Amino acid sequence: MKTVIVTSATANKPPAARKKGVKTAAARRSGVDHRTARAKRQAALTAEQQQTYDQAYYDAGRAMDLAELVYTARTGAGLTQTQLAAAMKTSQSAVAAWENGARMPGIEARERLAAACGKRLHITITAP
Repeated sequence: MKTVIVTSATANKPPAARKKGVKTAAARRSGVDHRTARAKRQAALTAEQQQTYDQAYYDAGRAMDLAELVYTARTGAGLTQTQLAAAMKTSQSAVAAWENGARMPGIEARERLAAACGKRLHITITAP
């Protein structure tokens, strides 16, 4: 059996969803691009608000990394969500929620995920 390290750091990163210079409809109407508007909003935050924002941004990124990891492991094993759910003794809706970032599987579910995909779970701690 091939050993694969299952961490968010090894997941393939998708291309940027939005090209640089592309404005949203609201930005086109107001004449301000979203990066400038975001920078202005962030400059107005208190230190406590900025800390809360930074934590939420980090958590969202972590959830999406894990969502991508679940999807990559499942499709790499040639399984549908229903097949993976059956192998893990969970529901298809749980697998879908993991893959869209709505929920994060716990350690035991991650171990079952790796096993169902013919892999091993390996957890590492790295520097920020």
